[in-house]
Amino acid sequence: MMKQAEGVLLIQKDGSSKPLDLEAGRRAFIKSIGLTVAGAAVFGSTTGLINAPEAQAVGITDADILNFALNLEYLEAEFYLRAAFGRGLSDADITGTGTLGGVSGGRQVLFVDRNIKNYATEIAGDEENHVKFLRAALGDAKVARPAIDINNAFTTAARAAGVIGPGETFDPYANDTNFLLGAFIFEDVGVTAYKGAAPLIQSKAILVAAAGLLAVEAYHAGEIRTILYAKGAFEPVAKISNLRNALGGPGLDQGIGDATVANIVPADANSLAFSRSPKQVLNIVYGNPDTTPGLFFPAGTNGLVR
Repeated sequence: MMKQAEGVLLIQKDGSSKPLDLEAGRRAFIKSIGLTVAGAAVFGSTTGLINAPEAQAVGITDADILNFALNLEYLEAEFYLRAAFGRGLSDADITGTGTLGGVSGGRQVLFVDRNIKNYATEIAGDEENHVKFLRAALGDAKVARPAIDINNAFTTAARAAGVIGPGETFDPYANDTNFLLGAFIFEDVGVTAYKGAAPLIQSKAILVAAAGLLAVEAYHAGEIRTILYAKGAFEPVAKISNLRNALGGPGLDQGIGDATVANIVPADANSLAFSRSPKQVLNIVYGNPDTTPGLFFPAGTNGLVR
């Protein structure tokens, strides 16, 4: 990812400004948002959040929604960066409000297939850029990276899905196929999360940016699903999809098909992408149906929507 950094001014809550190094696209977006969070109301849990009126009723702002997305981007970035490069996010990209947590697990994958390595490298760069983009847009309102488990969480999820047996472990960094299956756990969830957040967003500028993020996540999901299909990984993918349906809403997830019928694009009868509410998304990444922190976020996410 070769980008030219340029200095810009980020408007603070007190009306002052400070320079930020951002490429031209991000600079234009942040300038257009005029994101203001001063005086935002905070009214308890929002795990049942499903529509704009409810969001407004409990004082949910666009900044809260972006921070919800930022938590998910932290998770994806830490997984892909470690798998592709053997490193995580820089210290400059993880601070913010809330409790800063560490990352458990993750290491560089010794890819055999050069194409898969190139895909992993591209996705890792995209996810890191998503984190930087959201943090810059949020300014002082950004949340810190929460505690993230990308080690034991995969084994727990794989056992629950039936991909491995009770006494077995699942290592997503062991080989190409395991990496793809680990990535599959995240990607479709990210697409449905951005789609579900769309009606909650009030600013058109932020909605446009969210649409851009959703599109990239959809490209990533299609990439992962296509490679898994080519590898004939129909059974483990179906098991992971069934687990996500059990945790995050029945009928909102689909496998990749079988040897005779491909299903690279999970969609409804109108060929539209599915939507998940924040609660449904959290149920998947927390690994339980009652939105109790766990699995990939052992201490929960940071921010109001959690």
